[in-house]
Amino acid sequence: MDGVDDARWSLVVPLKPLAVAKSRLAGAGAVRPALALAFVLDTVGAALACREVRDVTVVTDDLTAGAELAGLGAFVVADSPAAGLNAALRHGEAAVRSRRPHAPVAALNGDLPALRPAELAQVLRAAAGACERAFLADAAGTGTTLLAAPPRVSLSPGFGGASRARHLASGAAEITLPAAPSVRQDVDTPQDLAVALALGVGRFTVAAAAALTFEGS
Repeated sequence: MDGVDDARWSLVVPLKPLAVAKSRLAGAGAVRPALALAFVLDTVGAALACREVRDVTVVTDDLTAGAELAGLGAFVVADSPAAGLNAALRHGEAAVRSRRPHAPVAALNGDLPALRPAELAQVLRAAAGACERAFLADAAGTGTTLLAAPPRVSLSPGFGGASRARHLASGAAEITLPAAPSVRQDVDTPQDLAVALALGVGRFTVAAAAALTFEGS
C-alpha cells in the first residue's frame, strides 16, 4: 500500500534515441543530441522536484540517456514496442501500473527544459480536479505537453501533430490555466528554444546551449 502517496502522480516521459531526437533542430549540427539529452534531463529533474509527483518513468532505448536519467532518480524502461510515441507511452503506463496499480498517471513531454516544479504542480492539481482524463495544450495551441489519467483510467494517448484536437475528440478535458508557461513550452524548433531560453531553462540546457551556433546564423 502506498498510503497517502497514492494521490501523488507517476509520470511517463518518452525519449527517442538521441541520434534521431529533435530532428527539427538539425541546424544545431553535432550539438543536437546533447541538446535533446539536456532537455530531458532538465524536464525529468524538475518533475522529480515537484511535490505532486511520486516518480518518473522514462521509456527509451538510448543507453547513454538512460544511465543519466537513472542517475537523477528516474525509472528507465526499454522501448520494447518500438512502435512510435503513443505505443511507448502505453508501455510506460503499463510499467507504472505494475508497480502502482492505483496510481494517477500522466504522460509528459521530455522537451520542456524551462519546466518549473511549481507550475507543473498547478497543472497536476487541475488534472486531479477534473476526475477524468485531462490534458494541457502546448504553447502553439495545437499539440499536447501533458495528458493525465486518474486511477484505473487508461491514458489512451493520442500525441503527435494536432494532438489537442485529437485529445478533445477522445473525451479528455482541457486544462485551462492562466499561467504555467513552462509546462506548455516544448522545444521543436530554434524559435521554440529561444522562447524557452527567455523563460529560463535548467542547468543542463544552459550548458548545452552555450555551445550552440545554428547553421546560417
